[in-house]
Amino acid sequence: MTQILCVVSPPARHGTAYDGGMASKPISLLLASHPGPSVVVTVVATVLGIGLGYPPGRLGLLALAVLLGQLSIGWSNDWLDAARDREVARADKPAARGDIPIRAVSASAFAALVLAVIATWLLGLGALIAHTVALAGGWAYNLGLKSTVFSFMPFAVSFGLLPAIATLGQAAPAWPAPWVLAAGALLGVAAHVTNVLPDLADDAQTGIRGLPHRLGARASGLIAFACLALATALISFGPGLPARPLLIVGLVIGLAAVVVGVVLLLRRSPTRLLMQLIMTCAIVDVVMLALAGQSIAV
Repeated sequence: MTQILCVVSPPARHGTAYDGGMASKPISLLLASHPGPSVVVTVVATVLGIGLGYPPGRLGLLALAVLLGQLSIGWSNDWLDAARDREVARADKPAARGDIPIRAVSASAFAALVLAVIATWLLGLGALIAHTVALAGGWAYNLGLKSTVFSFMPFAVSFGLLPAIATLGQAAPAWPAPWVLAAGALLGVAAHVTNVLPDLADDAQTGIRGLPHRLGARASGLIAFACLALATALISFGPGLPARPLLIVGLVIGLAAVVVGVVLLLRRSPTRLLMQLIMTCAIVDVVMLALAGQSIAV
């Protein structure tokens, strides 16, 4: 959930809506939030809630809490990275372009963070603790962990805790099974790596040296898709899961995405398509978890 849960990826660098001129301030603020990853993570949480049998009101609260958390991380990312983004002429970043004041982006980040905490508090203490730790991971990444060898940790922690927010936010809270936490963490590592790969050159200019930068594009990409394959296998064969044909269908889709991703990685320079593959598989995996229902909790 690092942004996430997002720190997950910004829009495409070329051919965006920005090419046609200055966007309005509300649209610029929305785009600065990393809306794509924010929506994906919110959908993931909502599908988990549906699988766990949330009533409509509580389900809406879960979705709102996660969405607000994602917006806060996305806005903090664009606010804190504005100077670096200007240095490398990021045409897809509203704050760096000057389409919206940086102060407005930072204020929005803090406002969304406070509202996310309040909304999660209404789901219960367990959900609040899990979401707070996940949000802290996203903010910590934006504040500097992205430049260290531990850059993958916020993604692993935040994505790993996303199922816990859902299971602990039930009227009868429960921890997710360990294999569910592990699968979420593996998806988080895969998301982190594929999010970073297209920006390795720009990051080098601005002093960002996370784990993928140190390992290199090819090695990091292979690790990312290995994590995706393992996460999908865990979700398909997790202890206590009912035997359902749809789980095997999900496994096939996940492994097919791994093969496509590896082929793309080995044949050409990394693009945002790799990240899109990861996020698509994350949704497929979450649908598989939703089919498992209460089997994902202990």
